[in-house]
Amino acid sequence: MKRRAAALLLCLLLAFQLSLPPARAAGRVYFTAVSSYVLPLSDNTMPFWSGGYVYIASSIFTGTARESLGISQVFSSDQGRLVLYSGGRSLTYTLSANCALDSNGNAYYPGAIQRNGTVFVPANTVSRYFDLVYSVIEVEHGSMVWLRQPNYGVSDKLYADAARYSMNSVYADYIRAKESAPPEGGTPDGNGRPSSPSGPADSAGLEGKRIALCFQAGSGASGLADALESCGAGAAFFFTPEEMERQGDVLRRLTAQGQSVGILADAGDPERTVAEQLEAGNAALFRATCGKTRLAYVRGGGSQTLQAAREAGFRCLQPELDRSGYALRNASGALELVQRLAGRRGDASVWLGDAASPAGLRSFLSAAQEAGGVCTAYTEAGFR
Repeated sequence: MKRRAAALLLCLLLAFQLSLPPARAAGRVYFTAVSSYVLPLSDNTMPFWSGGYVYIASSIFTGTARESLGISQVFSSDQGRLVLYSGGRSLTYTLSANCALDSNGNAYYPGAIQRNGTVFVPANTVSRYFDLVYSVIEVEHGSMVWLRQPNYGVSDKLYADAARYSMNSVYADYIRAKESAPPEGGTPDGNGRPSSPSGPADSAGLEGKRIALCFQAGSGASGLADALESCGAGAAFFFTPEEMERQGDVLRRLTAQGQSVGILADAGDPERTVAEQLEAGNAALFRATCGKTRLAYVRGGGSQTLQAAREAGFRCLQPELDRSGYALRNASGALELVQRLAGRRGDASVWLGDAASPAGLRSFLSAAQEAGGVCTAYTEAGFR
């Protein structure tokens, strides 16, 4: 019955698609959808990727969206604590911790993140614990994170097609709100016109900046190495211990090419500690190259975990930019990344995860070099 109702609703949405006035593009955005509702779009509540996880605003567990999911939330700003609960089950997030605890004291990683006063939680953890389903769907203006009850009965593509009008509507509202707001860092003057930003704009582009691209090494590592070699550029590749066991030839090639190799560890691994993963990674690296590394990226690691890795002699990557949720697969993605970097001051390390292709990397390297940037490897001592 639920499946029929959902299908009927989506058919009605498809039947009544309406055209909207064209809106000025605002770059890539992330929509949030809950069951059949596309929620309002704002910078303060927009989903984002961090450490390989997509985060959603906890404020979605209110109002109509809360009723459709059956989950409620209580947030205490004084204690820095968020509680999500449903049917006698609860997850408690403490902002100072890197995990959530259920009513039995079991820990779930990673923890919550607070941005601009909004608390965000990992969609993966919440969905698994409360028996929900979520998808990240590519749509016209970016991506959409869609949460719903299981057995909703509609494919991602059909839902995205049916929700196009709603997405265009909230996107148009979002653009209008941004156009009517003062520029970032400025305030309206007495005549209602925006004043100049408080600080000088950085118009130097990438001239002289060092850019350290960092990848999660998978089956495409060899193609990325080809792109780097053809452009004379450096980067860092982070392998899980399992990938190091499988890709001995790639490890030997990267080492000979002068690229950096690091270990990718997951603080949420229920079977091995971070220390055990780092040890296993170095053992596999030594078998492949007769060398070891002290460079690591700990996914989902809190301050205590990172400190323990540092005390063991590892340099843990904490990138200035996390772009793992933005695919670097074509010239458009390359240009967007160049623009993001041009808006920053100084050198920057960039975590791309596994979201890059050789073609996208070549486009970025070419554009970055043309803009005066230097793509270099991130090492145990920092920027090379």
